[in-house]
Amino acid sequence: MDLTQMLKLVSQGFQCAQILMIVALESEDEENSGLIRALGGLNMGLSDTCGPCGALTGGCCLISYFAGKGDEIEMEDPAYKAMLSEFTTWFKAEYGSQICTKIIEGNMKNTTERCPGIVQAAYFKAMEILHTNGVI
Repeated sequence: MDLTQMLKLVSQGFQCAQILMIVALESEDEENSGLIRALGGLNMGLSDTCGPCGALTGGCCLISYFAGKGDEIEMEDPAYKAMLSEFTTWFKAEYGSQICTKIIEGNMKNTTERCPGIVQAAYFKAMEILHTNGVI
């Protein structure tokens, strides 16, 4: 994911969790507007910045999209839970918190400067974890 691609998605009204999944789907030549709408509920710390960062929850969803259980006969990847744990541990270590408002220090103006880099780093880390575990 490059910054130009991310800024284009932001200009179209998409936010953290949605951007992560849009880019992941595009890497597979897929589209799923229902999934993107659903992920909108994770943006901005579950909409009020007091919850977990949308890049964190969106990254977990990205890992789940590729490695989780999707129907009654499908099995999750054996490393699925370990991948989620690795991602969330990395995120907290990298940003000092998993809570949106703490990451932006309670100032919505900080989202413009901080969030694009966080979303980009979360995407690359999630994809790295998936690749390292042979999922993609």
